[in-house]
Amino acid sequence: MNTLILKPGKEKSLLRRHPWIYTTAVAKIEGKPASGATVVVRAADGRFLARAAFSPVSAIRARVWTFDEQEPVDHAFFKRRVTTALEYRRQMIHNTGATRLLFGEADGLPGLIVDRYQGEGAGATDQLVCQFMAAGVEAWKDAIVGALVGATGCPNVFERSDAAVREREGLPSLTGVLAGEAPPETLVTHESGVKYYVDVRRGHKTGFYVDQRDNRLLVQQQAAGRDVLNCFCYTGGFSLAALAGGAASVMSIDSSGDALAIGARNVELNGFDPARAEWRDADVFKTLRALREEGRSFDMIVLDPPKFAPSAHHVDRAARAYKDINMAGLKLLRPGGQLLTYSCSGAIDADLFQKIIAGAASDAGVEARILRRLSAGLDHPMLTSFPEGEYLKGLWLQRT
Repeated sequence: MNTLILKPGKEKSLLRRHPWIYTTAVAKIEGKPASGATVVVRAADGRFLARAAFSPVSAIRARVWTFDEQEPVDHAFFKRRVTTALEYRRQMIHNTGATRLLFGEADGLPGLIVDRYQGEGAGATDQLVCQFMAAGVEAWKDAIVGALVGATGCPNVFERSDAAVREREGLPSLTGVLAGEAPPETLVTHESGVKYYVDVRRGHKTGFYVDQRDNRLLVQQQAAGRDVLNCFCYTGGFSLAALAGGAASVMSIDSSGDALAIGARNVELNGFDPARAEWRDADVFKTLRALREEGRSFDMIVLDPPKFAPSAHHVDRAARAYKDINMAGLKLLRPGGQLLTYSCSGAIDADLFQKIIAGAASDAGVEARILRRLSAGLDHPMLTSFPEGEYLKGLWLQRT
């Protein structure tokens, strides 16, 4: 068996069941493991620590499959992991046709994302969309797809392994059909009584921001009678939730005309009054300043920007960007109004994000209180041993 032996003292994180092994922790490698091959991980004194997937290129040299010496990594292993993950979702997730079935390390399958879209209406499509982000899950792709089809009964599996993280694993960008039929140009799914068009072929991530489900429901519950501004709106997830909740008006801003077109179609799909929905193809930073100069104000603002800090090297620059948009947003907020602001940058932790927002409020000359800390939904569980899994964090604020 190929074996990865750690430097003295580097076993501590594994003993706390952290699933990543960095290249700087490795003393030597016995054998010649291929990319994605299973290796036994041992401490410097020879103790068994884990079985892990080897990556010869990544700074994360191995990702742990199991800490159990008696558990082999084989086809049965992946069936068990998939079955366990699905059972958790069946118990915890309701009232949605869009669910994250597998969430990487939290489900014992590091580097794997799988979302399920259950279609709505005549000719509805049931679609699985997968992202294989690490060498280990890439090597076991066929076994994983077979386990997914068997456990869900969904025959259609589409791959969206086109994120930049693949390059760091030495893997090519891949998209295409893995099982069943190709997905339609757009499929229709539902969430909290709202219908959404989803483009799983070319849309962001797997086509929809499944992780914001609970936060969209919060907007839906708070939007009645309010003038809402949704920034970085993509296909209008928060916008549709606000309209469903009875918002008086919703202005949605994004720099993707294609995404905005789907958002406008979503309004029609749900039978909402299009006069209540304005779509702006524009730069959010510039538009926030322009709205301020125009004397505009809003009762509710959603700021859900893309990842400003792809790594720790970008934290300072990202912090300035987060502060800039939140300062502008707070200035546009009416007294008593609500701001829901988010960061999906894993390198920005929840405490730092809160400090950034506090600085933005201070510089904006605005007094605000935190009503709740926000995060991804229950289908994005977080391991106590793996705080890196908490990539999405947010704050629900009220201007006082």
